[in-house]
Amino acid sequence: MSEALVRLDEQAGVIRLTLNRPKALNALNSELIGELDATLAELETRRDLRAVLITGAGDKAFVAGADIAEMRDKTPEQARRFATQALATVKRLERLPVPVVALVNGFCLGGGCELALACDWAVASDNAIFGQPEVGLGVIPGFGGTQRLPRRVGPAMALDLITTGRKIDAAEALRIGLVNRVVPQGELDSLAEELAGQLAGNGPQAVRAAKQAIHDGQGQGLDNALALETSLFALGFAGDEQKEGMSAFVEKRKPDF
Repeated sequence: MSEALVRLDEQAGVIRLTLNRPKALNALNSELIGELDATLAELETRRDLRAVLITGAGDKAFVAGADIAEMRDKTPEQARRFATQALATVKRLERLPVPVVALVNGFCLGGGCELALACDWAVASDNAIFGQPEVGLGVIPGFGGTQRLPRRVGPAMALDLITTGRKIDAAEALRIGLVNRVVPQGELDSLAEELAGQLAGNGPQAVRAAKQAIHDGQGQGLDNALALETSLFALGFAGDEQKEGMSAFVEKRKPDF
């Protein structure tokens, strides 16, 4: 029996997804995309889910891109179906109600960079390499890169990276806001464990509400976005989570969410 293309590990409601095609540098082919989509569909139903961390197997790549060998001979209509399939999976990842964090080790190019952009934020090892090199193949990014990258780093920087196809290291990715933190390669796993503990230790409904407020508020005017925040803040007082959190603070103990 072949090994799963998406490995799943869980710690206190925090799921770690590992894309598992290391010999192909975890390149996104139809089979991997389909398995990832099915996994995410199951996670959508989990009310106990706290957060999702996503990474790539091996020490060379997060995801080195889409599978060029699979794409090479596609017709325009076949290419449209492939991009539509991949984009639907990327959107499913983006729309999970809990924080989604990319753990980037090594190459994060093309479709891999687009996958990382769909995450709420990213941490990278110091050997990470980022880029959208599609123009060198005679195409443009097709999994959301032309839209999410400008929203992350600004239109001018996105145009720089996409139209030149140049690759950047982890330090520059941090400088332009593509990633949030950079750590030595050997410390990425320990950081992942630390993040899992931090994300699992906070009020789960509060964390979901914070993500909703930030994501939904981005598409609204400031007044409407502030009204959304007020509503979600007030809803936090409707359940036991707020009572436990504030009681623990007053009583100088750790909350039990």
